[in-house]
Amino acid sequence: MLQVNNIEVAYMKVIRVLRGVSLEVGGGEIVALLGSNGAGKTTTLKAISGMLKTEEGEVTEGRIEFEGRRIEGLGPDKIAAMGISQAMEGRRVLEHLSVEENLLVGAYCRNDRAGVKRDLEMVFGYFPKVRALRQRMSGYLSGGEQQMLVIGRALMASPKLMLLDEPSLGLAPLMVEDIYQIIKRISADQKMAILLVEQNVRAALGIADHGHVMENGKIVMGGPADRLRDNDDIREFYLGLSAVGSRKSYREVKHYRRKKRWLG
Repeated sequence: MLQVNNIEVAYMKVIRVLRGVSLEVGGGEIVALLGSNGAGKTTTLKAISGMLKTEEGEVTEGRIEFEGRRIEGLGPDKIAAMGISQAMEGRRVLEHLSVEENLLVGAYCRNDRAGVKRDLEMVFGYFPKVRALRQRMSGYLSGGEQQMLVIGRALMASPKLMLLDEPSLGLAPLMVEDIYQIIKRISADQKMAILLVEQNVRAALGIADHGHVMENGKIVMGGPADRLRDNDDIREFYLGLSAVGSRKSYREVKHYRRKKRWLG
């Protein structure tokens, strides 16, 4: 469904952020894009959704194809109309609108009123708490409730591919577990492809089919999620566990960062 082929991204024609990134997302798959802050994960999503233009960024090399059609350089409105919806990092709710109004904003480009009404009920089915809060001003919701809302808003666009940026950010562990189980259900029920950006490696690989690890604007490792979960480098660097299951000290982790064994 989605093919990202060797793309490079620069901001203001000067600052190169991505350096030859390639990945694929098949229909109905969940693919996790992992890495620390500044690795280039969010820039990759913005390159796909067309949001780079809002920050003076552009794809300078490579190509991005969605269902066989090149989309790099298209505006975000055209890309959204093709079936790609993004839930951005930081939950970006429209605070002065009600929960239901926020959800309807997600369906702004649609003209099938019956379908919009049906999908609104679908969102409420996945997120019963959102239904209960449908008339509340969105700015008064908790972090977890806002995260449910923005995922629901992305669903209201009736996407074929959903881009989720750090859905676990700032949430309590139990809420993270709930959110991720719902994401998994959505993908299975709707046969929807999902590209998931995360620093929470354990949660992301728990539901993903495939994963990629980014560092300094490059993908340095990738493969089936179960293989990445069992990889010693992933366990040691991202989960802080040694081969025998003991937590590494900060000094040892810093030393490991310098080694970058997978690049050697």
